[in-house]
Amino acid sequence: MTPTQSVKPSKAETARVSAKVPKQRPSLVDRLMRLTALESGKAIPFEVAAKRGSRVCIAGTFNNWDPTTHPLTYHPEDGLFRATLLNGAGTHEYKIVVNGAWCSDPECADRAPNEHGTHNSVRHVR
Repeated sequence: MTPTQSVKPSKAETARVSAKVPKQRPSLVDRLMRLTALESGKAIPFEVAAKRGSRVCIAGTFNNWDPTTHPLTYHPEDGLFRATLLNGAGTHEYKIVVNGAWCSDPECADRAPNEHGTHNSVRHVR
Protein backbone atom coordinates (compact mmCIF):
# COMPACT_ATOMS: atom_id res chain seq x y z
CA MET A 1 0.00 0.00 0.00
CA THR A 2 1.30 3.49 -0.84
CA PRO A 3 1.23 6.44 1.62
CA THR A 4 -1.60 8.09 -0.38
CA GLN A 5 -3.94 5.10 -0.14
CA SER A 6 -6.44 5.03 2.67
CA VAL A 7 -7.70 2.08 4.64
CA LYS A 8 -11.17 2.04 6.11
CA PRO A 9 -10.94 1.45 9.88
CA SER A 10 -12.68 -1.56 11.38
CA LYS A 11 -15.83 -1.14 13.46
CA ALA A 12 -13.83 -1.87 16.62
CA GLU A 13 -11.27 0.83 15.75
CA THR A 14 -14.07 3.32 15.00
CA ALA A 15 -15.73 2.53 18.32
CA ARG A 16 -12.42 3.03 20.19
CA VAL A 17 -11.83 6.40 18.51
CA SER A 18 -15.47 7.50 19.03
CA ALA A 19 -15.21 6.67 22.71
CA LYS A 20 -12.23 9.03 23.00
CA VAL A 21 -13.98 11.96 21.27
CA PRO A 22 -15.25 14.29 23.96
CA LYS A 23 -18.97 14.82 23.86
CA GLN A 24 -20.60 18.12 24.68
CA ARG A 25 -20.74 18.21 28.46
CA PRO A 26 -23.87 19.36 30.22
CA SER A 27 -23.51 22.65 32.03
CA LEU A 28 -22.75 22.70 35.73
CA VAL A 29 -26.30 23.85 36.42
CA ASP A 30 -27.74 20.92 34.43
CA ARG A 31 -25.52 18.44 36.29
CA LEU A 32 -26.44 19.89 39.67
CA MET A 33 -30.14 19.86 38.76
CA ARG A 34 -29.93 16.15 37.90
CA LEU A 35 -28.08 15.30 41.11
CA THR A 36 -30.48 17.29 43.24
CA ALA A 37 -33.46 15.76 41.44
CA LEU A 38 -32.35 12.33 42.56
CA GLU A 39 -32.46 13.48 46.17
CA SER A 40 -35.20 16.07 46.54
CA GLY A 41 -37.65 16.16 43.69
CA LYS A 42 -38.38 15.52 40.08
CA ALA A 43 -36.86 17.37 37.15
CA ILE A 44 -39.70 18.96 35.17
CA PRO A 45 -38.87 20.32 31.70
CA PHE A 46 -40.49 23.51 30.40
CA GLU A 47 -40.26 25.00 26.92
CA VAL A 48 -41.87 28.09 25.46
CA ALA A 49 -41.80 29.69 22.02
CA ALA A 50 -40.94 33.41 22.19
CA LYS A 51 -38.99 35.92 20.13
CA ARG A 52 -35.23 35.89 20.43
CA GLY A 53 -34.12 38.51 22.94
CA SER A 54 -37.21 38.05 25.11
CA ARG A 55 -36.97 37.64 28.86
CA VAL A 56 -38.83 34.42 29.72
CA CYS A 57 -39.28 33.12 33.27
CA ILE A 58 -41.55 30.81 35.21
CA ALA A 59 -43.32 31.96 38.38
CA GLY A 60 -45.44 29.71 40.55
CA THR A 61 -46.16 28.12 43.86
CA PHE A 62 -42.66 26.59 43.86
CA ASN A 63 -40.92 30.03 43.94
CA ASN A 64 -43.49 32.17 45.76
CA TRP A 65 -44.66 33.58 42.40
CA ASP A 66 -41.38 35.45 41.86
CA PRO A 67 -41.16 36.29 38.11
CA THR A 68 -37.36 36.66 38.18
CA THR A 69 -35.87 33.58 39.87
CA HIS A 70 -36.42 30.91 37.20
CA PRO A 71 -35.36 32.21 33.76
CA LEU A 72 -35.53 30.02 30.68
CA THR A 73 -32.59 29.83 28.27
CA TYR A 74 -33.02 30.59 24.57
CA HIS A 75 -32.10 27.78 22.13
CA PRO A 76 -31.64 29.30 18.65
CA GLU A 77 -31.66 25.94 16.86
CA ASP A 78 -35.43 25.68 17.35
CA GLY A 79 -36.39 29.14 18.66
CA LEU A 80 -37.53 27.85 22.04
CA PHE A 81 -36.79 28.94 25.58
CA ARG A 82 -36.14 26.00 27.92
CA ALA A 83 -35.54 25.23 31.58
CA THR A 84 -35.69 22.20 33.80
CA LEU A 85 -36.97 22.85 37.30
CA LEU A 86 -36.93 20.62 40.33
CA ASN A 87 -40.29 20.22 41.97
CA GLY A 88 -41.17 18.12 44.98
CA ALA A 89 -44.18 15.85 44.96
CA GLY A 90 -47.53 17.60 44.83
CA THR A 91 -49.56 19.97 42.70
CA HIS A 92 -47.76 23.06 41.40
CA GLU A 93 -49.48 26.05 39.80
CA TYR A 94 -47.47 28.41 37.59
CA LYS A 95 -47.48 30.99 34.83
CA ILE A 96 -45.01 31.84 32.09
CA VAL A 97 -43.75 35.45 32.21
CA VAL A 98 -42.60 36.83 28.84
CA ASN A 99 -41.21 40.36 28.92
CA GLY A 100 -43.31 41.08 32.01
CA ALA A 101 -46.56 39.67 30.58
CA TRP A 102 -48.03 36.77 32.59
CA CYS A 103 -49.65 33.97 30.58
CA SER A 104 -50.68 30.35 30.89
CA ASP A 105 -48.42 27.67 29.47
CA PRO A 106 -49.90 26.87 26.02
CA GLU A 107 -48.47 23.33 26.23
CA CYS A 108 -50.20 22.54 29.54
CA ALA A 109 -53.88 21.59 29.32
CA ASP A 110 -54.38 21.34 33.10
CA ARG A 111 -55.49 24.72 34.51
CA ALA A 112 -56.85 26.14 37.75
CA PRO A 113 -58.70 29.46 38.23
CA ASN A 114 -56.94 32.14 40.27
CA GLU A 115 -57.98 35.27 42.20
CA HIS A 116 -57.16 37.50 39.21
CA GLY A 117 -59.93 36.05 37.06
CA THR A 118 -57.50 34.12 34.85
CA HIS A 119 -56.09 30.59 35.00
CA ASN A 120 -52.81 29.16 36.21
CA SER A 121 -51.18 26.19 34.51
CA VAL A 122 -50.93 23.13 36.75
CA ARG A 123 -48.37 20.33 36.96
CA HIS A 124 -48.80 17.27 39.16
CA VAL A 125 -45.55 15.71 40.41
CA ARG A 126 -45.49 12.24 41.91
